[in-house]
Amino acid sequence: MRLKYSIFALIALNANLLSAETINLEQMSVTATKVEKATKEISESIAVVDEKTIEDKNILNIQDALQNIPGVIAESSSNSPSPRLIIRGAGLKARYGVREIMVMKDGVPMTDPDSFTRFDFIDMQDVSSIEVQKGPGSINAVNSTGGVIQLITKSVFDEDKNSIKVGVGNDNQNNVNLKLRGAIDENDFASFTFSSRKIDNSWRDNNEFDTTQATLKYGHIFDDESTIENELSYTESNLNLPASMTREEFEIFKQTGKQHDTSNQWQNSARDSKIFSLNSKYEKEVGNITYKPRFYFNSWEHYHPVTGLINDSDDNKVFGTDLEFNAAHKLFSKDAMFVGGVTLKMDKTNDSKKYQYRDIQTQTVTSGWPPSSVTQIVKTLSNEKGALAGTEDSQTLLYGTYLMESFKVTDKLGFDISARVDKLKFDIDGNEITTYDYSTKSYKAGIGEYAIDNSFTLLSGKVGSTYAITDNTNIYASIAGANQAPTTSELGENEDLEKSQSVNYEVGLKTRTDDYSSDLALFQNFVDDEIIQIKDANGDSIYDNAGKTDKKGLEYNLAYDLTSSIQVGGAYAYSNFKFDTFNESVRGSLVSRDGNYMPFIPKNQYSLFAAYNLSNGFKTRVTARTYGSYYMDNANTQKYEGYDLITDFMVGYEKSNHNIQLNINNLFDKYYASEASKDVYGIESYKAASPRMTMLTYTYKF
Repeated sequence: MRLKYSIFALIALNANLLSAETINLEQMSVTATKVEKATKEISESIAVVDEKTIEDKNILNIQDALQNIPGVIAESSSNSPSPRLIIRGAGLKARYGVREIMVMKDGVPMTDPDSFTRFDFIDMQDVSSIEVQKGPGSINAVNSTGGVIQLITKSVFDEDKNSIKVGVGNDNQNNVNLKLRGAIDENDFASFTFSSRKIDNSWRDNNEFDTTQATLKYGHIFDDESTIENELSYTESNLNLPASMTREEFEIFKQTGKQHDTSNQWQNSARDSKIFSLNSKYEKEVGNITYKPRFYFNSWEHYHPVTGLINDSDDNKVFGTDLEFNAAHKLFSKDAMFVGGVTLKMDKTNDSKKYQYRDIQTQTVTSGWPPSSVTQIVKTLSNEKGALAGTEDSQTLLYGTYLMESFKVTDKLGFDISARVDKLKFDIDGNEITTYDYSTKSYKAGIGEYAIDNSFTLLSGKVGSTYAITDNTNIYASIAGANQAPTTSELGENEDLEKSQSVNYEVGLKTRTDDYSSDLALFQNFVDDEIIQIKDANGDSIYDNAGKTDKKGLEYNLAYDLTSSIQVGGAYAYSNFKFDTFNESVRGSLVSRDGNYMPFIPKNQYSLFAAYNLSNGFKTRVTARTYGSYYMDNANTQKYEGYDLITDFMVGYEKSNHNIQLNINNLFDKYYASEASKDVYGIESYKAASPRMTMLTYTYKF
């Protein structure tokens, strides 16, 4: 309670300090409410990463763009576009990939209906800005309680110079990017983007990465000024996923910065993928109504060796549409906007296969009475396929409708009221011939043929209000809620899983002046029927509606122009996330974790930055981030100390059409873990973060 009073006092103090009347220089959001709106007037926490930040930091991976936003955890254990992404604790349950968070690109969902997201086909060099909405209830979010990440790419209609970018760095880093854009005639425009990246990551085993991406865009302006923009893209990505380390191996890494010859069983994990995508968006004004229909399709395949088995899926299709309209009108004699639409998306996978590993090192272990022997897998020797372990066909269908009313009662007081209803259907048929048994570390007979036919009705909504304390300072409050359905893999472990319910209460303060920007948010998020990952008596990961959580937090960020050339700022997040009720299975018995802190989430997390830009073209930027200590397990038996002031540095010179810059990540070459965990048997596991990475980049615009 004392913490809450202190935070509200901080809000009041901040409002008084910033009450001087000055001219606003406001960042705009184009996605949070489906229409362009100043971020100060949005009744929720939203962060915007602009194009200059993306270019100055030479951001090539999504985690580099998000890791300094308070309340957002973006950590990659493979030094590639494959981060673990968590927003206010949502996404923590994922064994791999991203869950519970909606990711969109230009209004097109990249997240599957069951909430899984692939980052492979995001070309950050075509992204002009990123918007992050935190918490449940967004009008954009489908089956996502953690929030929304919206990537806005460079439109074919925007005037922009052609460019070529070349970068080289240590560990055989290579980066090439080509951007061409031009007018075919006064109504037709086209652009082409090509990107190629490669890195060896030779400081550890099995971590090479390369990707090739090409995007073609075409846009047309009709005689009635309506527009259509089409995008066709192809990505081929090859990523080797490094093994985790024991505590002893992690100590060696901290001394040497090298990770070789670890004892982990799964030495040859990888994800090699090919993705073809097509989307089209049309926009037309008829009176006070703007129609914005979108249509999209993608086809993908991947070869994905993971723990125990190799996933091989080459016939996957995604079809979808979002039919949106905006209606401008008057309410309370003020301008208001009504947004509505329907959405439909289907994911279909045919004849997906799982295989045993072909090349393995084994040992025979005898135990029990009477004695019995089992052949255990000690280590994989390649990622070549062995015997067929299973097949599966699946279809996931999602359809729904959404609406929002945004209006002002007075010049100072505004409201946003939104709701959406979605139906999610799973239809899965498969044959599990064999499976990997964690307890015996060997393959065993599977369950045979199975079928899952399940559906969920998902509700979400938000009521929010903003009030202008001064011309440059707004206070806001909101109540938002949403459902989270289980994923296909979770249903495969437990078909009886129920959807969870997340409810978020939030107040905050936003200030924008000509030289100062700040955001302060205080929230409390309750989740009922939380879907929790539990290790059973055999060491398998299983899922259950085993818990309720209570997440309290504070987030603050600011940027201040000391002079016309110098900008400083920082961000801070305080996270007090606990299990209200949670029973964890330990060696066959349920053990209460009520009142324990959620693992991996530090109480304190902050970052600082300073940027210096001269009119003669010289520029430099330094950023440092700290990730506080956190518990490694649900039992709260051990903490990892986190890391302090990991520093990224940029120095460059830009003149006319030329730009050359040097980017150094982890400037002081600190060796630390991007993730540390401990299972119910006391076994510790560490995933190494990247040592110092350096890249020299030259860009020519023409």
